[in-house]
Amino acid sequence: MNLHHRNILFDLDGTLTDPREGITRSIQYALAKLGIDEPDLRALEHFIGPPLLQAFMQFYQMDEATAWQAVNFYRERFSVTGLYENEVFEGVIELLDLLVAQQRHLYIATSKPWTFAREIARHFDFARHFKVIYGSELDGTRTDKRELIAHLLHSEGLAPAHTLMIGDRKHDLLGARANGLDCVAVGYGFGSAEELREQAPTWHCATVAELHQALAGSPPR
Repeated sequence: MNLHHRNILFDLDGTLTDPREGITRSIQYALAKLGIDEPDLRALEHFIGPPLLQAFMQFYQMDEATAWQAVNFYRERFSVTGLYENEVFEGVIELLDLLVAQQRHLYIATSKPWTFAREIARHFDFARHFKVIYGSELDGTRTDKRELIAHLLHSEGLAPAHTLMIGDRKHDLLGARANGLDCVAVGYGFGSAEELREQAPTWHCATVAELHQALAGSPPR
């Protein structure tokens, strides 16, 4: 596995952290505000990863205006409580320490609004590992991973041939491919094995430990 890339882009939810509780409880809160009762938090895990506006429209057949209401209700809870109902996956901090020691350039590329992503990284003490944390705007701009990664590459002047994307959902892999990047699909997040396999990632790592081993054995050139 040749992961010699100097620049590494990480997805956030499902790749660096497990945000399951905060996201699903905030989705549940938003749905309740709209008169929809969903007592099973596990039934809401498919909201983790894709852009929220499109997810509300897809999973609950909302029109765009209603979906925006749902997003705003979600943010009422998430911005105060939900973003702290989160935990860093075991082994991730050690992985980031390794990559910084290897003098790799690390970035976060998440469809989550950057204001939330930066607060999560600050609170859980991994912001220090990253040069810049990129996310969407609150108005929905750059929630599409293809646009977000293109914006990041342009803003940072990164060459696709020297840049790797790591993520747990198809959106990460589609965004990487659209921008000419190699990509690693991680199997410990929220994308199913079938979802990830269908996107034909360059590599697949089932666990954080496997990802660590692959990167440790492929220092940048």
